[in-house]
Amino acid sequence: MVPLFEDVSRLDAKCYEEFYMSEDLLMEHAALGLKDAVLDEFQSVLIVSGAGNNGADGIALSRLLGDKDVSLYLPFGTKSDMAKLQLQRAKSVGVKIVDSIDGEFDLIVDAIFGSGLSRELNQDAIKLIERLNKKKGFKLSCDIPSGIDLKGNPSPIAFIADLTVTMGGYKEALFSDMAKDFVGEIKRANLGVSNSLYEDKSDTFLLEKSDLILPIRVKKNSHKGDFGHLCVVAGKMPGAGIISARAALAFGAGKVTVVENEPYEIPYELMQSSHLPSKITAIAIGMGLGNRYDDEYLSGFLFQDEIAMLIDADLFYNPIIKKVLQKKENLVLTPHPREFVELLKITGIADISIDELQKNRLRYVREFSSRYQNATLLLKGANVIISQKEKIFINPHGTNVLSKGGSGDVLSGMISALLAQGYSALDSAINGSLAHSLAGASYSKNNYSLTPLDLIEAIKSI
Repeated sequence: MVPLFEDVSRLDAKCYEEFYMSEDLLMEHAALGLKDAVLDEFQSVLIVSGAGNNGADGIALSRLLGDKDVSLYLPFGTKSDMAKLQLQRAKSVGVKIVDSIDGEFDLIVDAIFGSGLSRELNQDAIKLIERLNKKKGFKLSCDIPSGIDLKGNPSPIAFIADLTVTMGGYKEALFSDMAKDFVGEIKRANLGVSNSLYEDKSDTFLLEKSDLILPIRVKKNSHKGDFGHLCVVAGKMPGAGIISARAALAFGAGKVTVVENEPYEIPYELMQSSHLPSKITAIAIGMGLGNRYDDEYLSGFLFQDEIAMLIDADLFYNPIIKKVLQKKENLVLTPHPREFVELLKITGIADISIDELQKNRLRYVREFSSRYQNATLLLKGANVIISQKEKIFINPHGTNVLSKGGSGDVLSGMISALLAQGYSALDSAINGSLAHSLAGASYSKNNYSLTPLDLIEAIKSI
């Protein structure tokens, strides 16, 4: 995992103060990072540069691409000292400066606005970005797609990049749900010092595929009891619980029992009971629960003090969740945005719309986790956010393949399986989420066709 930062200006300042580097030197490394992303196949290049230092990065790139047919467009002139200096350098080596974006180009480079954007785009900028988005050619953004603000929201639109080369450190804004359709692939440019020297302490981290630790069994002299016993509480829509139970069994739980008052046919590999079994190591509850049970019945599951628990779905609409949060340890919560909005309201943290949440996901996750430090929160979305106490982890590896009913139930089962096997709440959420995303990414058929059973099958071959 690598650290994420809301703002990297203090990291740049550290380079000036501690490593005797200049703004000019960092900018040259930024331009080189962009140059490395320009493949040989791109011969005609349009670079659209803004008036500030993000534009200066683009102007510096134009000078470095002497072997290409480069057109530099400066729609707002140059204002920062570095932009003016880089323009002098570009002119001195004969860079072609154009007064329009007409024509066709293999590569279009967006260097209009950087990661410090704190205002709405004006109409001239909106019209320019709209025209650039309609043009053919590979799209490359410098630092962050122009129009994405500090919170990761388009303001109100943004450049749609195929690749974003971000400078120095990874920014939180790049990994918001609202930015996912704009950033494309994300790479980081080195600014002249190693990442470990450039970066500083952070409580927010980007999860990498290599962070995944699968529940591979090492002990040879073992039996099913060594790998935990999960209880899945089914409800009004029992299919959701069964999907979770099947996913849990596929992800290493030694035994899985589905609890339901009204017996029904379940897959032969699962066990069934009308009450809480003995010697269980984890409980998963909420998936498809509906309003079948009263609080007295639910309390028999929710307040088992020594047993790890995952709560999902319908329980986030029930006020009993507040009492659970006050009393329960070793707890994982897995709401989607609508459910999290209800959870925030029940707990008195905020009464907001889903739209407001989606524009400020990190803010509200931090507020919730600060108040309920005993719980591990996993907020579902295009980029999953996992939080415990003051630490945040973002999983960016999910795809739209997973946008299908039942995939969340699979995730609940996977995390619950790890809880049952003795993983901590945080490790269960992180590894369950990563494995879920990578299983979805491995699906090779049309991206609209995944079913929960396909996903469960993919779990076995990650």
